[in-house]
Amino acid sequence: MEEKKSDVVELDSSSHKRGRGIYLLPNLFTTAALFSGFYAVLAAMNAQFEKAAVAIFIAMILDGLDGRVARMTNTQTAFGAEYDSLSDMVAFGLAPALVMYEWALHSLGKPGWLAAFVYTAGAALRLARFNSKLDVADNHYFQGLPSPSAAAIVAASVWVAVDNGIEGSNVAIIAGLITGACGLLMVSNVRYNSFKHIDLKGKVPFIAVVGIALVFAIILMQPPLILFLVFALYALSGLVTSVRSHFQQ
Repeated sequence: MEEKKSDVVELDSSSHKRGRGIYLLPNLFTTAALFSGFYAVLAAMNAQFEKAAVAIFIAMILDGLDGRVARMTNTQTAFGAEYDSLSDMVAFGLAPALVMYEWALHSLGKPGWLAAFVYTAGAALRLARFNSKLDVADNHYFQGLPSPSAAAIVAASVWVAVDNGIEGSNVAIIAGLITGACGLLMVSNVRYNSFKHIDLKGKVPFIAVVGIALVFAIILMQPPLILFLVFALYALSGLVTSVRSHFQQ
């Protein structure tokens, strides 16, 4: 009996030890997204703004993958959700604001860092509100502009300007308006389509695959400009829908 009891104790202790660990695969993607945001800040500090913008977009891709990987492998945990939020704050809250500040906003003085702070605070509040309403939120819509989309607008605008040889100090006011507007949209009540109702596992017509290939081809022609237009139109779509709903009431 003593041997059996000891075996039970050992099994219990080993199970307890396994329960204290974390799943590697989804958190690996989250860590990579966090690193991309961190790298974007370092690149901006060294005036490598194109690399900084690209790093933010890489963080977006990785952020989209970690949640899907967790769901596909059934490795969703509370730790993973919290870690993902902290990673999002760095990659989509701090990094875009600091990249924009280093590129253009610093030339405005106090209004410049104020615009950067409005964006950062907006991202933090947006993430906090999203996490607090996970159980009651409508999966078909986001309340406020999602932080990755706001980061994409800021990063793509820097990328477009650098790609065309435009100095940040020459368009600092426009940069400040874009940054501040994105920050305010994140904490607004404007609803944005989440596209979560799209069934990625279902079958689609052959022409849809051709269309996807064409979309990638168009993006590759002028990546910064196309990405900026796509996310800017997404930001405007929520505003248009809200105005239309207001007048229809």
